[in-house]
Amino acid sequence: MRKNIFVAIAAVITSGSMMAQLSAPARTGQYGFTQLMVNGWAQSSGMGNASAALVSGVESFHWNIAGLGKVNGTELAFSRSAWLVGTGININSFGFAQALSGGKGVIGMAISSFSLGQIPITTYDQPDGGIGTYKPSISNINLGYAYNFGDKISAGINVKLASESTPDVHVGALGIDAGLQYADLLTKKTVKYMSPEQNPAAARGSDIRFGVSIKNLGTDAKYSGDGLAAKSNIDGKSYTQTTSQRADKTPLPSFINIGLAYDFRLDAQKDKYWHRLTTGLSFSNNSAAPNQTAFGLEYSYREMLMLRAGYNYEKGILKYETRNNAYTGMNLGATVQLPLDKKRQNVIGVDYSYRHTNPFNGTHTFGLRISIK
Repeated sequence: MRKNIFVAIAAVITSGSMMAQLSAPARTGQYGFTQLMVNGWAQSSGMGNASAALVSGVESFHWNIAGLGKVNGTELAFSRSAWLVGTGININSFGFAQALSGGKGVIGMAISSFSLGQIPITTYDQPDGGIGTYKPSISNINLGYAYNFGDKISAGINVKLASESTPDVHVGALGIDAGLQYADLLTKKTVKYMSPEQNPAAARGSDIRFGVSIKNLGTDAKYSGDGLAAKSNIDGKSYTQTTSQRADKTPLPSFINIGLAYDFRLDAQKDKYWHRLTTGLSFSNNSAAPNQTAFGLEYSYREMLMLRAGYNYEKGILKYETRNNAYTGMNLGATVQLPLDKKRQNVIGVDYSYRHTNPFNGTHTFGLRISIK
């Protein structure tokens, strides 16, 4: 069983590397559906991109669908992002997850919608507008399933439908995500009731996690609609003809993400687990953007207050002149999570993250989560 699981992990890594190698750097910038690379969730974005091994619950739909398997009952989550403050762009995300009977499988669904505001209509004859506005529609719908192979290993798969449209042009694409997570975790029960002789993890005093995921595997898509047609006089003829323009196919922005994490117990008393410091490290091999290496930290007090920081590094990000996007790499976040019952099985959490940009005024994300067991 364990041998088969590690073979599967190796297959995921190998196939992801082959996929990245087949995508020539010269094609960077020619991909569509780049909104699939946008993290609209507050909890995971506070550590930047260093969450492949750590992410859990509904937020797993973005980084690693295997984390959906950590849901023990029902989880509902909502978030809203003020994207690149100053542009007027907002992202709304909602999702739920439900553990199935038997405790092994978890199903879930997540929807993200981008609000781009009203854009003036311009034409060849009226380039300055003044003839009305239109509102683009961009949305992603995800349906995922995760399965737990015992207490340490979980795997998941996610099927997504991405769509973009204006009143006269539209496109849709179907994509698939897959992921694995391994976690050798030290629980509070283990700390209190098991000696180092009974459980070596109690002597280690830390948790080890590993995660790997592949995202946005799918077929190419092509734009269509009346907006690709133009009226013109061909060869000086006296009448007008409508010419339909052909749109080239666009691939999905696929990438592979590999992450490691290590938890440090900071309590002086070994029978308590109140203070935790988690370090995260991940590498993303992108087909549609520069590769990134991410570093993240999370401090937790009794799993009620969490503070996060992360940094995403890519080639050229340290200078404005060589940076490939508005993000400078710095991420910050926090969570306040309170129990709803005496046994602390049901919780409600409020999440926040900030991602620094230059230009614009950063990205602010607020989230609300409810977990019921």
